[in-house]
Amino acid sequence: MDKDLLEIFLTPAALAVFGLCIGSFLNVVIHRLPMALERGWKIDSAEMLGVKIDVPEPITLSKPRSRCPSCGHMITWYENIPVLSWLWLRGRCSACKTRISARYPFVEILTGVLFAAVGWRFGAQPVAVLWCGMVAVLIALAGIDWDTTLLPDNLTLPLLWAGLVASALGWTIPLPQALWGAVAGYLSLWSVYWLFKLTTGKEGMGFGDFKLLAALGAWLGWQMVLPIVLGASVIGAVVGIGMKAMSSLREGRYVPFGPFLAGGGIVVLLAGHARVLGWLGWA
Repeated sequence: MDKDLLEIFLTPAALAVFGLCIGSFLNVVIHRLPMALERGWKIDSAEMLGVKIDVPEPITLSKPRSRCPSCGHMITWYENIPVLSWLWLRGRCSACKTRISARYPFVEILTGVLFAAVGWRFGAQPVAVLWCGMVAVLIALAGIDWDTTLLPDNLTLPLLWAGLVASALGWTIPLPQALWGAVAGYLSLWSVYWLFKLTTGKEGMGFGDFKLLAALGAWLGWQMVLPIVLGASVIGAVVGIGMKAMSSLREGRYVPFGPFLAGGGIVVLLAGHARVLGWLGWA
């Protein structure tokens, strides 16, 4: 591809438009992947137990076609344009007028904004697409964890391996930093988990959080593991206080940590190593 044309495609504005489209796909991932996994678990469990069950309807990221959950209306292509369709439909199904969650355009806009920010951070370089891919997986993981308190291995483990491979190929950080980042990310939360469990007898987080922080360490390096956790804690505290103030956080309700880890990782990525180390006085 011509260098000038490539630079046009990698400008923040172009990446923002690309991000809107990817955000539409991420909405599908967030909604369907947990259901597909649950279906698989039910079938596998039934086979191991030797019992017969009514096999749930097959579901993938592409099938069946998107439809209104209330009336079954098939979503047409012009009703699936990122953000614009939601505005045109005034946030309601065109057939039964059931309200469509504002989270759909929110995820699309968030993805577009973050892709543009990555483009601004790294410039018109092919590596920006790689970092956009990493951000997209983090958005999907945050949405799934928020809905289900699940961080599926189908996303965390490929993200971890992709970070190590990208490092080995010289596209991101030096391989030793990525390797020890993965180790530090996993063991840090693993240690906190067991310390909390031995002290209180309760589980404070899931194993998916360990894998997610390991993946972030593989992409950003061992020096960024602590800043990511600190950033996640700050974001979580702000969100928790806001939910409490709006009475949307019930007493005893479990708030997953994964979305805040993803947010902390994105903040560290966009701020850059030098600035983050400067904030902590480590530079």
